[in-house]
Amino acid sequence: MSTTYTLKDLLSLSIANLKYLTDVETPDFRLEQAEFNKGKKEWELVVSFLVQNTNKRTGLVMLSEFQYHRIYKKVRISAFGEFLGFYIYNNKE
Repeated sequence: MSTTYTLKDLLSLSIANLKYLTDVETPDFRLEQAEFNKGKKEWELVVSFLVQNTNKRTGLVMLSEFQYHRIYKKVRISAFGEFLGFYIYNNKE
């Protein structure tokens, strides 16, 4: 794999490594943010996708109940295309 990547390449690599975190048939993966860290020589991405809503409400107020919800993961990929890991995304960084 070359060291020059398109955003589509980065998303595809992320999907290949994150698809096991969801059992939704069409999880709608999205690349939300991408930044190349020159010092570490790696890409830092934020990828979102749909998962089953396991926090379902009970009671009278169930009109706005959603079957899925979107989660966000921070992903690190080396400049050489190696998937380094995924992490809980904190948007307050």
